[in-house]
Amino acid sequence: MKEEAVATANMIVDWLKVKGADAALNVFLAAVMLVAGWFLIRLISNALRTALTRGGKKEPRRLMVTFVVSVVEKTCWAILGVMVLARLGVNVGPLIAGLGATGFIVGFACQESLGNLASGLMIAVNEPFKVGDFIEAAGLAGKVVAVDMMATTLTTADNKKIVLPNKSVWGAPITNYSALKERRVDLQVGVAYGSDLGATLATIRAALAKVKGVLADPAPAVAIASLADSAVLINVRPWCKTADYWTVYSDTLKTIKEDLAAAGIEIPFPQVVVHTAQG
Repeated sequence: MKEEAVATANMIVDWLKVKGADAALNVFLAAVMLVAGWFLIRLISNALRTALTRGGKKEPRRLMVTFVVSVVEKTCWAILGVMVLARLGVNVGPLIAGLGATGFIVGFACQESLGNLASGLMIAVNEPFKVGDFIEAAGLAGKVVAVDMMATTLTTADNKKIVLPNKSVWGAPITNYSALKERRVDLQVGVAYGSDLGATLATIRAALAKVKGVLADPAPAVAIASLADSAVLINVRPWCKTADYWTVYSDTLKTIKEDLAAAGIEIPFPQVVVHTAQG
């Protein structure tokens, strides 16, 4: 055992004498290449991002810029990795040649990932939403906090994190609640059948005029919707800035309820009238 250890140590010493200097030089040069490549990739990424965001557009396609920069960065890192391995003496020829032979197998095995990648590209090109928008996609709703090559990340109103594969996002209808500057608030109010409908509509319109955030243009729409079982239903549809939606929604309900009560107009409970036969 001792003799084997001595023989191994002698082999290492002999190797270091013959090739130690070259190996040390290769390791040093590989490290220099790695550091220099890192700086160069950062330079390329920053220059590309600047070039893509420069131009006449007021709002450049941020998702497209992020996607393109990400692809270029990963490609540059792959090239740098091959160069560093070659510098260390690793024969990368068979590896590169084998990529073509294994490409089909890898592509078939990773078709879901490739689908997410393609969907990410479509999202980046078409940009149906941007970071910060509140959207509904694949049956889930939340604020967009990140979009990358493979997935879209949302946070819900109750602060849950949802990571959606891009294929699921692009493969279903996308509702963007933040895309437009103005939104309509759709409400419905029920009043008793005995109410004066003219006075009721006037009271609701006056209540809307008092709610902060309700826009005068477009004008709110107030109209009778239907004759329900227990009440006359009235559609109330004011407009507001998108950022004020939930505040206007809540304040409108509160103000209408208070003003109808002050005017003596009843908002009835659901009720059923039962007639019994006298026998």
